[in-house]
Amino acid sequence: MIEFDGAAALYAAFGLATLAAALLPRLLGRVPISMPMVFLAAGMLAFAVLPDLPDPDPMAHSETTLHLTEVCVLVSLMGAGLALNRKVGWRRWSSTWRLLAISMPLSMLAVGLLGWTVLGLGAAGAVLLGAALAPTDPVLATEVQVSEPVSSPDAADDEARFALTSEAGLNDGLAFPFTYAAIAISLVGVAPSAWLPHWLAVDLAWRLTVGVGIGVLVGWLLGRLFFSSLSDRLQFTERAEGFVALAVTFLAYGVAELLEGYGFVAVFVSACTVRAMEREHGYHGVLHKFVEQIERLLTVAVLVLLGGAVSRGLFAEVGWPEIGVALAFLLVIRPLAGWIGLTPGKTGPRERAVIAFFGVRGVGSLFYVAYAVAHGDFEDPGRIWAVVGLVVVGSILIHGIAATPVMALLDRARLTRSRRNGGGDADVLTTPV
Repeated sequence: MIEFDGAAALYAAFGLATLAAALLPRLLGRVPISMPMVFLAAGMLAFAVLPDLPDPDPMAHSETTLHLTEVCVLVSLMGAGLALNRKVGWRRWSSTWRLLAISMPLSMLAVGLLGWTVLGLGAAGAVLLGAALAPTDPVLATEVQVSEPVSSPDAADDEARFALTSEAGLNDGLAFPFTYAAIAISLVGVAPSAWLPHWLAVDLAWRLTVGVGIGVLVGWLLGRLFFSSLSDRLQFTERAEGFVALAVTFLAYGVAELLEGYGFVAVFVSACTVRAMEREHGYHGVLHKFVEQIERLLTVAVLVLLGGAVSRGLFAEVGWPEIGVALAFLLVIRPLAGWIGLTPGKTGPRERAVIAFFGVRGVGSLFYVAYAVAHGDFEDPGRIWAVVGLVVVGSILIHGIAATPVMALLDRARLTRSRRNGGGDADVLTTPV
């Protein structure tokens, strides 16, 4: 009689999942099924048919959930920053600024109101729900984001993929002040005099300033190291490995956090700064490729565990109000807020619709709930976990099915417009220089 060995099963499952992570992007091709959908389903199935597997309840394993999602987001932010080919600028990034300044606050406000009125959450819980669902995700949205750095000086990211990538890179950090607001309200009460002055001075002004400053400093210093004349003589970039990207990631994050800044902001800004130091260098591709592989492995782990949590009862208390709020957010609130934020703007109606619709929610939302629950005192954290998990699962399914055909349609329309205009890329023609 062969006894079940849980540790051996986990090793075998990890090996199978790693192999699948390497092969699935090629095997799926242009099929409207995303890799996150496959691993989410695999996690649900595995934990349903293997009762001896440990319960992946995110509240029971809060520290593991917090740090796993944290590292996953960090690595993804580095990859997103390295992939962007467009130089930072007010006009060049105008779609990004609009999404951050208009669409993100509108989404948070609408979600907070739904949490308060429909779900009956307290003030702290409603603010946390809005903050957790504020960031679009750089982890699960690879099908609709910029794929890799291109060394050609004439390279330009199309507006839809660029806007979604740059938005995801920045709003993961910008959701933190509102998460801190939710934590403060849960601890000291809703009265503004009890938390607002500290929030404005520290959680908003100081932490954001430190995050941006450390990101620029670390990115500039390491960019000089990688791309200086001394580096050329020592052939540093030719001999260095891709895991240097992890050094940039953790150095920027660690220093920013030590100084009470926002590490997520620092990581993305440092990646953009390194990219800007020598935009045409092929070493960016080496760094990005390594980060992409690490990100894929971490994503597999998060999705399998999320699927396991779903099959073990994460949605046990979910009813029609929770389902209605999740669907309203994915199908009404984000698309409408995105459309409002981008109107008027340089995007055409097709690009505007795609950007507004594909506000993918994922690992970043899971991190913020884990962080807030660990540091605050919320009345019903299980319900908040359920609603956020429901939105993430819904986003994986809805956006995963739609991403491949919609982006292919957008690319065909862009190619047709380009040919009609006499050649060249349509987005290059509409992108400010």
